[in-house]
Amino acid sequence: MSATLTPAATLSPADYPTSRKFLIFSIMAFGMFLALIDIQIVAASLNDVQAGLSAGPDEISWVQTSYLIAELVMIPFSAFLTQALSTRWLFSASAALFTLSSIGCGLSWNIESMIFFRALQGFTGGAMVPTVFATGFAMFQGKQQALIPAILGMVSVLAPTLGPTVGGVVTQLLDWRWIFFINILPGILVATGAVLFIHVDKADFSMLKRIDWVHLLSMAIALGCLEYVLEEGPRKNWFSDPQIQISAWFSLVAFVLFLERSFYSKNPIVRLTPFRDPTFTFACLFNLVVGFGLYASTYLTPVFLGRIRDFNSLEIGTTVFVVGVGQFFSTILAARLIGRVDRRLLIAVGLSGFALSLWLTTTVTPFWGSDQFFWPQVVRGLFIMLCIVPSVNMALTAFQGSELRYASGLFNLMRNLGGAIGIATVNTWLQDWTQVHAARFGESLGQYGDTAQEVIGSLAQRISHLTPDTAQALLMAKGMFGARVAAQSLTLAFNDIFQVMAWMFVAALIMVPFCRK
Repeated sequence: MSATLTPAATLSPADYPTSRKFLIFSIMAFGMFLALIDIQIVAASLNDVQAGLSAGPDEISWVQTSYLIAELVMIPFSAFLTQALSTRWLFSASAALFTLSSIGCGLSWNIESMIFFRALQGFTGGAMVPTVFATGFAMFQGKQQALIPAILGMVSVLAPTLGPTVGGVVTQLLDWRWIFFINILPGILVATGAVLFIHVDKADFSMLKRIDWVHLLSMAIALGCLEYVLEEGPRKNWFSDPQIQISAWFSLVAFVLFLERSFYSKNPIVRLTPFRDPTFTFACLFNLVVGFGLYASTYLTPVFLGRIRDFNSLEIGTTVFVVGVGQFFSTILAARLIGRVDRRLLIAVGLSGFALSLWLTTTVTPFWGSDQFFWPQVVRGLFIMLCIVPSVNMALTAFQGSELRYASGLFNLMRNLGGAIGIATVNTWLQDWTQVHAARFGESLGQYGDTAQEVIGSLAQRISHLTPDTAQALLMAKGMFGARVAAQSLTLAFNDIFQVMAWMFVAALIMVPFCRK
């Protein structure tokens, strides 16, 4: 009788049997996993997608960018929609539309259609991410509630980490289109399960008539233009490009308007009141830093393996998979410690361990592969959960009701913003610092020109066994020498980036003592 669906039951999800609570939570957590894994599922397969759609190098990046922009807009908007439509109908509609847009991505006929469906996929998937956080904290109490940040924290980092692995394996065994088609069956199951079992609140459709469209539009423009600036800035030399300047200006003006509507609108789309709690603010800052490190490190490793080692999608995917193994064990440890150890201590250990994992990759060479990246990635996986679990706990345990939904949206937004900022920043560093190291190599070669000529001559002599044309052999030797210098310059840039990121996590330790016990 307790498991039957009655109108009264829909108002008291905390009174559900434990088995029913975990059924609802499992459905929503799986939907969140689908939304997050699709952020990076194309990372190891972009070359295949580019070839399949006959897209240019500058166009293919929008396969990820369009998803991120749309997801960033939906995450804070989801709190409002949850109250208007109810958790049940918002989640089921999001899962269903996510599935349909995945089919659209798999059937894309050109890069424009792919970008459209990826944006729709990100927008609909973004609603599932913060909703599960809010629902989990509302349903569970006591020791069971302590499991929520551990489980969702693992999903938050495991999904984008496994994305390149899953995408690489599927692309290698089947075809790149199947990295989208594999969402069909899980998406249908999540949408169906949401309709049948998620009865945790009631809809208030009257809210849809009172939408502050100026507030919504200003938020969309501010986040969308910011993401565009972050994504395209490294390629277009930032503010020297007129489009970047215009986008940055639109983002700033829209953000000011967004703040004005947040404070003075009668029916704001997003409420910023959770930031009144200093603990929530610090938790969001930690999430920003963690998002930076998580997404940037997940992005850099495949880039290195693809550009330096010429690994294919399957080899890249299997190399980064070990991070997920470390995260699994770290989740179990964090879940056991969260109720027994000061959260500030856990975060301090997590930040220090993550910094150590980044420092272990500051000696990377052009010959690094799966074996050399193994331990740095295992250490990264072991400590990332000690950053995320306590920060989730700090951010959301103090809120209830609609305030909890807004807090969840803002908290998850900070992680994705940190990831967007991180990827854009490391892209800029990679480009600039590679040029710096190449210039230094040029200076050294100019100073020791005789030695360089000897090396090139030796290479040409070896190549001469393959071709009788002496001039051709010399040209090929110079090309090989130049490629080696370019690879070494790029490798040194990777080392510099990992070192700076390690120091950034060490610097984040300064915030720990200011958090409330």
